[in-house]
Amino acid sequence: MPQTLCIETIAVENRCFKNLEYHEARLNKTRRELWGYTDVWKLQDRLSIPDSLTNHLYKCRMAYHKEIDHIQWEIYHPRQILKIRKVYHNSVDYGFKYDQRPMLNQLFAQRGDADEILIIKNGMVTDSYVCNVAFLDGNNWFTPDTHLLPGTQRAQLLDLGIIQETSISEEALTKFSHIKLFNAMVTWEHAPVLPIGMIG
Repeated sequence: MPQTLCIETIAVENRCFKNLEYHEARLNKTRRELWGYTDVWKLQDRLSIPDSLTNHLYKCRMAYHKEIDHIQWEIYHPRQILKIRKVYHNSVDYGFKYDQRPMLNQLFAQRGDADEILIIKNGMVTDSYVCNVAFLDGNNWFTPDTHLLPGTQRAQLLDLGIIQETSISEEALTKFSHIKLFNAMVTWEHAPVLPIGMIG
């Protein structure tokens, strides 16, 4: 049986890693909770940026288990998101950032003519296909406490007080004016913002 792998997707810009300490914290937590490994990794000692990389924004995709399995480097091209489709699944689970995510792929396939999905689990808002989400109530941004994956950008934004965590039901979406989608590759400043009415 093939070995289960998890991944970290790390942004590299101007030949520098971004938010490395947050990726490190999640990786070490994953290795400890999922497989029982107690050694602590320092990613700066395990990753080196190839000479071929320019100052563009790159995605470093590192797959690992007990050790690093493989690393891929590619220029990051953001997707345009203009419309979001709600999809439903009451047992979807993505608490760890697995290399393979067949259930999320199946849900994304239900998007129809939309560009992205918003996953509803047991009546509660979770995440999009590849992003954590936040909602604007007019003054403040709130992110669901029922998220599927604890994103590294999400953790940093919470620490900085830029977003707040709260329970958000599907019915409560109408209380907000906008949705914002962000992840390790999409900074808060560059994250897509859509009117709540673009969620169908």
